[in-house]
Amino acid sequence: MNHSEGIAQPRAALTIGGLAERTGLSPAVLRMWETRHGFPAPQRLASGHRRYSEDDVALVRQVIRRKEAGVRLEVAIAEAAATQAPPAPSVFAELRRKHPTLVTHRLRKSTLIALSWAIEDECCAVADRPVLFGAFQRGDFYRPSAPRWTELARVARSAIVFADAWDAATDEAIGPVRATLASDAPLRREWAVVCDARDSTACLSAWELPGQSTVPDRQRVFEAVWTVDPVAVRDAARVCASVAAEAGVLPARPLLYELADAPAPRVTTPTGVTALFNRVVAYVDRLA
Repeated sequence: MNHSEGIAQPRAALTIGGLAERTGLSPAVLRMWETRHGFPAPQRLASGHRRYSEDDVALVRQVIRRKEAGVRLEVAIAEAAATQAPPAPSVFAELRRKHPTLVTHRLRKSTLIALSWAIEDECCAVADRPVLFGAFQRGDFYRPSAPRWTELARVARSAIVFADAWDAATDEAIGPVRATLASDAPLRREWAVVCDARDSTACLSAWELPGQSTVPDRQRVFEAVWTVDPVAVRDAARVCASVAAEAGVLPARPLLYELADAPAPRVTTPTGVTALFNRVVAYVDRLA
C-alpha cells in the first residue's frame, strides 16, 4: 500500500510549480508527462496536492538532457526510471494510487482463481501476442498452474511469472520466464494477472489480508481490484517489468522501454466485456 499520503516528507517539499522552476519546464508539461508516462511520480498529500523531491529534480533534468540529445521522450523517461528503485514495487498499491476510482472487493482465493482463468483465457483467445505477467506468491502455488502457463507463453510475446522460489525438478526451459522475488518484495503477498496487448487488456490484482496462517488455502481472503482499462493495465505491466528487471530477468529490460509508451487508444466494446464476464461466471460456477 502507499503509505506516503498525509505523512510529512522533508525530502519531497517542492510543489509542481517549484519543480517547474527548477527544471525549466512548465507545470502543464510536467502534468502531461505524468498523465502519459507516469513520470515524474509525485508524493500526494492528504489534500491531493503533488510534492516532489530533489531526486525528482535530478531525474527530470536527466530526461531533458537525453531528449535534447535526440532520444525519444518515452525512452528517456524509461532510462531515468531504470536508474531508481521502482516507486511502487506493488501492483496493487500502484493501481490504487494512480486509479483510486477502482472498486476493491474482498474475495476468497477460489474466486481469484476463477477470475484469473477467465482473464487468461479471454485475453489469450483474442489478444495479438500479449505481454503477460503472473504473480503466484509461492513456487508451490505456481506448480499446479505451470502446464497452463506453458501454453499461455506459446501465444504471448513475453510471459513472466513471479514467486518466492521455484521447484528445481520442473523444467525451466519451457514456459514463461521465472522471476524470483526478494525476501522483502511486496509481490510475495500479492496475486496478479496482467495481460497487456494492443487489442485486448485486462488486469487482476490482489493483496492477501494478514493473519490467515491457519485458514485453509482456498479460503484465504484477498482485497482485489480488476480492470480492462488499457491505461491502468499498462501501469500494472510497468510495475511488473520493473520488479522483474530488479530480480535480474534480462528479457524484462527491453520491456521497460516498450511499456514506457502510452497504450494505443482503444475502445472497450460491450461484446468484449460480456465475453470476459461470461467466462468469469462459468469458472466461478465450476469452482463453487
